[in-house]
Amino acid sequence: MSNRRTIDARGSFCPGPLMELIAAMKMAEVGEEIEILSTDKGSASEIPEWIHKVKHEHVGTEEKEGVWHVLVKKTH
Repeated sequence: MSNRRTIDARGSFCPGPLMELIAAMKMAEVGEEIEILSTDKGSASEIPEWIHKVKHEHVGTEEKEGVWHVLVKKTH
């Protein structure tokens, strides 16, 4: 069973996607992965920066058809 949640923040502009992720991380359990979908290119750099700062794991980022998929894992 995959322990992954997806947040669809397409159409939202920074800091919207990051704020949605922060709220989801507070509710997530350790080990849970959260994928955030964003059409704001800034999310591709801002989200990994925040994840690094708060010491969670940035699993990866990819862009598909104008949508950024940022995958993070709660580590503590």
